[in-house]
Amino acid sequence: MTDETLGFHNTADLRDAAKRRLPKGLFEFMDRGNDDEVAMRDNRLVFEKIKLRPRVLVDVAKRSQEITLFGKKQAMPVIVAPTGSTGLAWYEGEVALARAAAAMGVPFTLASSSMTALERVAEAGGTLWFQFYMWQDRSLSHQLIERARKAGYEALVFTVDTPVTPGREYNLKNGFTIPFKFTRRNVTDVMIHPRWVMGVLMRYMMTTGMPRYANFPAGSQTKITALPMGRTTVWNPSVTWDDVKELRRLWPGPLIVKGVQDHRDALAAAEAGADAVAISNHGGRVLDSSLPPILNLPRVLDTVGKRISVIVDSGFRRGSDVVKAMALGASAVMLGRAPLHGTAAAGEAGGRRALEIYRDEIDRVMGLLGCPTITDLSPDHVVMPKDD
Repeated sequence: MTDETLGFHNTADLRDAAKRRLPKGLFEFMDRGNDDEVAMRDNRLVFEKIKLRPRVLVDVAKRSQEITLFGKKQAMPVIVAPTGSTGLAWYEGEVALARAAAAMGVPFTLASSSMTALERVAEAGGTLWFQFYMWQDRSLSHQLIERARKAGYEALVFTVDTPVTPGREYNLKNGFTIPFKFTRRNVTDVMIHPRWVMGVLMRYMMTTGMPRYANFPAGSQTKITALPMGRTTVWNPSVTWDDVKELRRLWPGPLIVKGVQDHRDALAAAEAGADAVAISNHGGRVLDSSLPPILNLPRVLDTVGKRISVIVDSGFRRGSDVVKAMALGASAVMLGRAPLHGTAAAGEAGGRRALEIYRDEIDRVMGLLGCPTITDLSPDHVVMPKDD
């Protein structure tokens, strides 16, 4: 008998499986935060303090978590967030995760720093979004988003929370440096993970060669051994709201500004022509003293919730976390680490299993709250923590 769960019953199981399969340096790059990882811990701890208030004796025999986002229906209130290491977690992992998202009826967001060309990922079908940073030579970024438009990507996600390089010193400690330094520690780490070596690295070597950042401009495509993980993008400290206005002129579809944490910036995004903001602290991977995004959600909604869509991410490990955000009024939730862990553990099947776990947990929590549909959720179902 086939185990449809693949042995994964929650997102912690997915993380454990990914940790076993991947070399330590790669796993820590995708899993850890920044500096002392305070923001990453707080992102999770806050959900323990946010409580739910159920209503009883409501007919919840028929439940649906379908939502409409940018005029398009989707089966769940979640979006697969951009994660640049997906193609190292699994051979052409971006394609595998895009297929998983399509099968589950939710959007998949491709990171510009992916190992697989955006045109190849587009073959997976489904609802595709494209994420990018603004390079210092803005014309190169504009050329990239034109590629995405021609390939059929429906929404553009402009990440704005990283004007300078984050620390993430663990990447350096693990041997991900310029140039790549072969040490007893990192060579041993790789060699004791033969499934990853044969299933990912060797497959690339036998087909396309050493993985490159396939969506970077031709003159900038870089092998993974040439730059430290997490420092592969040329950060641009000169980006302003004028860049958002220019993107609005260039991009015909939904435009999302990702990395907003202040309600005033959400208002600026709306005035610059954005269709949505994604409240995010990058999963705790950038500013270590940042506030958990879920706590910023109510103020942002009060400011722009009637003008643009408001998405939120960072720290969402359970379906109950997603329900809390939707009850507060979020348009949708972006999920990063869990689908990435699932893909690292079992490819497309693992990515799909991650989304199934969220689907089942969301469904169960909605039933227990007395809410047959997402629109039945309201702030009355949520008890927010009091300020200390």
